[in-house]
Amino acid sequence: MKLIFGHSEAVARFVADMTPGCEAGFGKCQAIGVGDDETGELVAGMVFHDYQPGPGLMQISSASKTPRWLTANVRHIMFSYPFDQVGCQMVVLQVSAKNERMVRIAKAFGFKPYLIERMRGRDEDGFVFTLTDDDWRNSKFTRKYHGQVLSA
Repeated sequence: MKLIFGHSEAVARFVADMTPGCEAGFGKCQAIGVGDDETGELVAGMVFHDYQPGPGLMQISSASKTPRWLTANVRHIMFSYPFDQVGCQMVVLQVSAKNERMVRIAKAFGFKPYLIERMRGRDEDGFVFTLTDDDWRNSKFTRKYHGQVLSA
């Protein structure tokens, strides 16, 4: 998988088109695409939106055509952008409670879940997940980037 920079509008539209309830798009945002190594086709995207500089918050949304897109390098860039480049202290992720795979992934990454009844409509609950910069930097996913040694 190769990262695609400089095409925020197209990547954000790709993610919005694949995200139920996101017909209006993300507004002012930055996005990073993920392309297939062989075809160059856009297979996934990450959108960074609703940035609030005062409290240092940013929302992240993503969508993909394949589960293969979430490599170690992509994960590193996905969280390096808000935490290391922008200087956020927390990212927020909203996920349908029906999206069991993404709920499982968010929890594995160290996000803290908050279940909100009817967040996605009368018949659909959702999670608001939060991840602080401290929790990310101390996670098993980033130890090698921050000079920490994995313990047995």
